[in-house]
Order: sequence, then structure tokens, then C-alpha cells
Amino acid sequence: MWYEILPSFGVMTVCLMIPGIATTYIHRFTNGGKEKRTARTPWQWSLMERDRRVSGTGRHFDTKGLENIH
Repeated sequence: MWYEILPSFGVMTVCLMIPGIATTYIHRFTNGGKEKRTARTPWQWSLMERDRRVSGTGRHFDTKGLENIH
């Protein structure tokens, strides 16, 4: 019957989800606990450049508070 396909469908779904979930956790681990930021528009790019300048470390994912803004 039609329900015989459910176990193989479940296995295939899990196998297709693993790379996406693993990528998220790898980005969090390498970027100091935050997910990877992407800049798809010039506005987002300028915000990332601002964060890189303000952080004081040269990395956009190292956030600092207002005490770092001169």
C-alpha cells in the first residue's frame, strides 16, 4: 500500500536535512556563537562594514557595546 513508502521517505528527508543543519552549527561555532551573516544588498554590506569598524577587532561578528563607539 501507499504507507510502505513512509520509512524510506523519512530516511531521505533526514538525510537531506543534515547538511543544512550541520552548516548552521558549523557557522555558529566558527563565528563566535552567531550564525553566518550574508550581505545580499549594498545596505546590508554597509551595515557589516560598520560592525567590522565598530567592533575594534576587524571582525563583524564580534559585537561590542556602545562603549566602543568613538
